[in-house]
Amino acid sequence: MAAWLRTRLWAQVMAAMALGLVVGILLDPARGYIGEELARHISSWLALPSQIFLGLIAMVLIPLVFASIIGGLTGSGSSQALKAIGIRFAAFVVTATFVAAVIGVTLAQWLRPGNSVGALRAPPGSLPPELAQNDATSTFDVAEAPTIISNMLPTNPTASIVQGDLMAVVVFALLIGIAATQVERDKIAPFLSVLDALLSLSMTIVKWAMFLAPFAVFGMMAQLVMRIGLETVLGVSAYVGTVLLGLALLFGLFLLVAAVLGRIGPVRMLKDAGETLLLAFSTSSSTAVMPSTVKTMRALGVPREVANLVAPLGATMNMAGTALYQSVAILFLAQMSGVDLNGGQIALITLTLVASSIGAPGTPGVSIAILVSVATSFGIPPAGMVIVMGVDRLLDMTRTAVNVAGDMVAGLLLKGARIDVRDAEAV
Repeated sequence: MAAWLRTRLWAQVMAAMALGLVVGILLDPARGYIGEELARHISSWLALPSQIFLGLIAMVLIPLVFASIIGGLTGSGSSQALKAIGIRFAAFVVTATFVAAVIGVTLAQWLRPGNSVGALRAPPGSLPPELAQNDATSTFDVAEAPTIISNMLPTNPTASIVQGDLMAVVVFALLIGIAATQVERDKIAPFLSVLDALLSLSMTIVKWAMFLAPFAVFGMMAQLVMRIGLETVLGVSAYVGTVLLGLALLFGLFLLVAAVLGRIGPVRMLKDAGETLLLAFSTSSSTAVMPSTVKTMRALGVPREVANLVAPLGATMNMAGTALYQSVAILFLAQMSGVDLNGGQIALITLTLVASSIGAPGTPGVSIAILVSVATSFGIPPAGMVIVMGVDRLLDMTRTAVNVAGDMVAGLLLKGARIDVRDAEAV
């Protein structure tokens, strides 16, 4: 991550997007500079870096999510410490993440930013059978809910991993992680060491992929503009505006909760937390600012032992801003590709994003991998991922700051918890 900051990867990605836009306009066959046959060959080569990029992050998604969830659940010290805040913290995380996803879905369905670039249509036969008959009048049958819920339980975890079933993997990891907190630490130490190594290896590959991001964005943007023209610009502004509006609403909601339930007014909250939030914004990593998050929680009156437990758990599991961003992004891709999702499918997507966001590591680039997997599993072509990737750095910075604000609010709500200091110091 330090290397990303030194090389200003975010600036490279934005520059690559702008350059790809210009090159795409110049190579557009409609302008007559080159023929369609040559444009097709150039387009295929431009897509190569993006294919490698997406392949790398998709390759490590399953081990990344699996190891991260279990590590987050087992990294909170003793089981007594986890029990002291577990239920309330889990309730906060699930509620905040679900509300954030609902805000994102509502805004995306209302503003429909994908319609601005609705030129990418899913080719016939590209959708799985269960999505092939979608239409705007489809409704969600409540009787399907028990089946959907029961199907979330991975009866064959190995098959779920092989098939890339993200929801099943998330549920499996949650069950294993919770079970691991009930087992003596010495017995599971080798297992946790393997998971820690797996997580480190996966994150290393993600870092490699992120170094390819400027080339991937350049190629994908140029290729996309060659196909759909300057409408892309309008689509980017509509998409970014929708996500930022949703994040602003979520941040305002966090301030309201802090004022009403945490007894900390917005002015004091912004004054004490401002430096940490700016740091989170600039680094795009809730993990990197964890020490500063603890310091801010202490300034807000959260006991040290509570802050020392909430901060690492929040950095791993409290990803409400990410859930909002992903819910807008996935519907933006669907709208842009002409894939009509009915109420039941949108509900299932929301649940999938809520679960996967809770387990997403607080590191740049991971959300893209989750988006690719969820989009593909719902028959949404990832061709428009270039727009998401091109502006991801800006949105990543913003949603990380919102996530960290959520961690602080969680600490305020849990500041009355009684935890053995030795448990907290074990974190």
